[in-house]
Amino acid sequence: MASASSGSIENSPPTTGTSSMESDASSINPTPVASEKPPDDTSKLRMFLGILRKFIGVTDIASVRFSLPAQLLEPTPNLEYWNYLDQPNTFVAIGDSDEPLDRMLEVLRFWFTKDLKYVKGKPCKPYNSALGEFFRCNWVVEDHAPPIPSLKALSESSESSTKSIKSRPTTPSVAATKVGKITPVVPSEPVTVSSLTEQTSHHPPVSAFYVDCPAKGISARGFDQLSAKFTGTSIKVTPGEHNLGIFVTLEKRDNEEYQLTHPAAHLAGLLRGSLSVTVGDQCYVTCTKTKIKTILNYLEEGWLGKTQNKMEGVVFRYDPDNDNITKIRDVPEKDILARVQGNWKEKVYFSLAPKFDTQLLLIDLTPLSVAPKILPPFEAQLPNESVRFWSGVTEAIKTRQFSRATTLKQELEERQREKAKAREESGTKWQPRFFTGVVTPLGKPELTDEGRKVLDGLHQGKFELKESDVLGA
Repeated sequence: MASASSGSIENSPPTTGTSSMESDASSINPTPVASEKPPDDTSKLRMFLGILRKFIGVTDIASVRFSLPAQLLEPTPNLEYWNYLDQPNTFVAIGDSDEPLDRMLEVLRFWFTKDLKYVKGKPCKPYNSALGEFFRCNWVVEDHAPPIPSLKALSESSESSTKSIKSRPTTPSVAATKVGKITPVVPSEPVTVSSLTEQTSHHPPVSAFYVDCPAKGISARGFDQLSAKFTGTSIKVTPGEHNLGIFVTLEKRDNEEYQLTHPAAHLAGLLRGSLSVTVGDQCYVTCTKTKIKTILNYLEEGWLGKTQNKMEGVVFRYDPDNDNITKIRDVPEKDILARVQGNWKEKVYFSLAPKFDTQLLLIDLTPLSVAPKILPPFEAQLPNESVRFWSGVTEAIKTRQFSRATTLKQELEERQREKAKAREESGTKWQPRFFTGVVTPLGKPELTDEGRKVLDGLHQGKFELKESDVLGA
């Protein structure tokens, strides 16, 4: 899948500098090689299209795992790039509200911030993940997203009553939100969010992830797998068969669980030479415990084919035992609790039943950027940990030694093929280290004892970890 550039949005700790990289086994440093002239965007696109034409008619090019030359890659490991906490402050705010509808709106606010990498960056391609490769990190964020009840209060008050609200302790959140900002005046204690992801399968390519914030009692998990098809004018990307979405659990709300499914996306603009990510599909957020469901409908194009990035949605009561409503138009008016609309790259609003006459700002993406990650020190990372595993390739790309980068990349890929062949000959079945199954349990991966210890260590800032007994590459 085409991915947004992450060079300016990921945290780059000093420990990943050249001197550290040179000490790694995967970055053997021979006689210095002169840097090569990097291809411009036009020649990159022409080369990319030439490769893609070979896959016209292929059902799923993502499963083929074809190898791109290094000059077409973003120097970022896929597991480092691929996560949903672009704005973790919206994640830790899920579950704050006492009302079920408000908690669904908190989930939706998180949903619209999870793809800031596409909103703020340009499409490109990170490294393919190797079997057994893993990535771990922390975010330390302030729990300062404005409470949904304060937003709702604006729709229930006149201008004069709004002024009275502004005299209350929650005023900074209410007033700031009304002018489109999400940073309140009221200070808050920072909380730590930890994430662990592992490449559990190579054919098909699947990774499992687990995100945890013990201070707020929130976790999220799922399998990431993409299916991609080249149509000749664009690349259509859909969730793979093992990707059932993001599962968010609220421990402090009696383990209330939300399932967030992914819509299909398109990498468009191939013929125009101006790549962009567009969405034109439906997705769903469901909570069986509260019996509240959301349908979001993304409108890919407007009049004359101009991309609008518009979306609309409804939040409504549903029957989990008879869940057959998949279209907004089929939702009975009496069951609708709220409507959602806006531009998923700019501002999203919601309005409440029964009148739906006041548009309230749910999230303004315009001033936001992707939050930096806190990574383990380079010397504490294992050989199959993403940043260290790809360090030689990354260094070569950043110093514009593209031929060397391609060679190092091919060596890693060949090593992976050799390991796979040896397992096949010995009849050994691959087993992930941090998750209990390659693609099981269905949709919702579970941590092994080692996986739980890794997350617990991250929460405490402890990064020491024993080297893996078996490596996939």
